Amino acid sequence: MQPMKRIEIFANYVELGKILEVLEQAGVPGHTVIKNVAGKGTRGKVTDDLAMTLLDNIYIIAFFPPEKLPLVEVNLTAVLNKFGGTCFISDAMEMQTTKCVG
Repeated sequence: MQPMKRIEIFANYVELGKILEVLEQAGVPGHTVIKNVAGKGTRGKVTDDLAMTLLDNIYIIAFFPPEKLPLVEVNLTAVLNKFGGTCFISDAMEMQTTKCVG
């Protein structure tokens, strides 16, 4: 098992490029993006009934080594403060597995 950080970001689709650029510059090795996210949070209800996909919300999840946290935090905070969005960072453990050759 190896310690990692888990980052989850909820933002507007329009900001996707900026957020992914920040994660890459900070050394986050990969990410997953889920589009057309709906739900309810502290800022109210978000629906998925809009005809324009540019107004959709996205969910980004990524894992990275703990030593990358200061750079991720500083750069992402600047983007989210300017363009909006919500971010959660938590501890995670990566399970080391061997590759199966077949």
